[in-house]
Amino acid sequence: MVKHYRPPGKKKEGNAAKYVTRSQALKLLQISLPLFRRLCIFKGITPREPKKKFKGTHHTYYHVKDIAFLHHEPLVEIHRAIKTHERKIKKAEAKKNLERANKLRELTPKIRLDRIIKERYPRFVDALGELDDCLTTVHLFAALPALESKKIDVESVHKCRRLAHEWQAFISRTHKLRKTFVSVKGIYYQAEVEGQTITWITPHPLQQVVPDTVDITTMLNFLQFYETLLGFVNFRLYHSINVKYPPILDPRLEALAADLYALSRYVSTSARPSITNSEAVHLDGSDEVEAKQNEAQTEDEKSKLRLAQLQHQLPLNEPGSLMHLVEDISGEDEEDQDTKECKNLFKDMKFFLSREVQNQVTAFVIPSFGGTVSWDGEGAPFGESDQSITHQIVDREVQGHMFFSREYVQPQWIYDCVNARIVLPTEDYMVGRIPPPHLSPFVDNEEEGAYVPDYAKTIKRLQDAARKEVLPLPGVGKEDLDDPQNLLVEGIIDRAEANEAAQRKQKMKILEQQYHDELKKELQGVSYAPMGSNVDEQKSTGEIKIGEESSSNIKQNVEDSANMPLVMMSRKKRKLLEAMQISNERKRAANDVIKQRKKKLEEAKR
Repeated sequence: MVKHYRPPGKKKEGNAAKYVTRSQALKLLQISLPLFRRLCIFKGITPREPKKKFKGTHHTYYHVKDIAFLHHEPLVEIHRAIKTHERKIKKAEAKKNLERANKLRELTPKIRLDRIIKERYPRFVDALGELDDCLTTVHLFAALPALESKKIDVESVHKCRRLAHEWQAFISRTHKLRKTFVSVKGIYYQAEVEGQTITWITPHPLQQVVPDTVDITTMLNFLQFYETLLGFVNFRLYHSINVKYPPILDPRLEALAADLYALSRYVSTSARPSITNSEAVHLDGSDEVEAKQNEAQTEDEKSKLRLAQLQHQLPLNEPGSLMHLVEDISGEDEEDQDTKECKNLFKDMKFFLSREVQNQVTAFVIPSFGGTVSWDGEGAPFGESDQSITHQIVDREVQGHMFFSREYVQPQWIYDCVNARIVLPTEDYMVGRIPPPHLSPFVDNEEEGAYVPDYAKTIKRLQDAARKEVLPLPGVGKEDLDDPQNLLVEGIIDRAEANEAAQRKQKMKILEQQYHDELKKELQGVSYAPMGSNVDEQKSTGEIKIGEESSSNIKQNVEDSANMPLVMMSRKKRKLLEAMQISNERKRAANDVIKQRKKKLEEAKR
């Protein structure tokens, strides 16, 4: 009999009962592999790794509960209905019944992911926590060209662009942006929304090329899910600041591709809807006559519009709706310290972007930190000749016409000011100069063993000077700075102790030098006759031996006391400490390499 023989009909045990392979899952669900992958993306099901792979290491395993979860998914039936509908369309086309084929295309079942979004993210905070990949994917497809060969249609690109601009408009309006970093890969952003830190990357505003090695089908499946998710998030965020969603853009600005500016204007004007005449315009003589004739009709339309706005603000069939509305408006004014700092960083500053500067990035960052921005082109808020402009962003080596009432800086100055949270001096960022290194805000310079660049130290000193902080000496806390009398008393006591220690150290040095001189003379064979008798010599030699023994005992005691914590540790903690020490040594070695390279570069420059 085989050792692991299982009689027929006996239930499976262990991993064989908990996990199934992908091929077994496809047989159970009776679906194709592309549809299985799509459903796993929508439902968030990932492969599992059992401890013992009973079918071999070359198989992909899934949990039985996950497959059972997919077995009762309504999306499976919808996909089957779509497949049946496609067969009907092909049959109608084969019979050359184009009218029926077009009618069947219009009646094709559509997939809705609203229910799945609510299942996967029961709380709004959960959706915000999973928004990093969503924003990165949406911004990527917003910059891609529409290609029929890659199945990237124009509607998807426009929808991604609209969702990305709506997200940026909210972040800019509420001043939630915290960090930004321009790298070769793209532009990194980090925002903090309702206590959740969200980091995403956007490609540079250049012509993008889709390589053949990328699986666009899988990315499009992710995009379909992320579009629905971001639409829900934007809807909730816009309603949190009392703004109607989806926003209505100015068609003139939308035609000029100034979507972000149009959205910012819409959000700023609609954040707190007021009962004013929103359609007031400057009328000529003929227009005034027509306005008087249509005054009765417009008043009726205005009252309906106000009623619709109020009905839109108040949730239906909910008690205490007015109280909820008041709480939402009052909660908007309660800003944390970071939001206040970001809101006032570029306060009372007006920026103008030159032709060569990419305004898609800068026009998003500057308003997020309280500044006013304009650019060269139609639909801009103000022109280049405006005398109230304080800074002009230039990305060229030479600037021709210059105004003496403003400062001309490079775009890097904006990002460095944002990351440092202070307005840096503009001397190093002037036109034609090589700017300082663009430091990443995602690197912790205060970490143990971390290499701190020189410009990071300079920024740290500027931050302390801007905040008017007095840096305490080593060993002195901030509570000592608050109480100068306590600091003076402790300073006097420490000074007296230091003087006594210095005197004792000096005496020990003299005695140690004298002792070494006597040892040298004895080794050289020089007769040494100190003042005293032989008894004194014996006593001195005995004292020397005792001193040597005591010094060796002291060294041994120091070594034992240093090794005592290691002896008392468990093996796991001791191994962890060794790993920490090895990582610290690697950091020091890497820092030494960087310092050596820096020293060589400085010598080469000299």
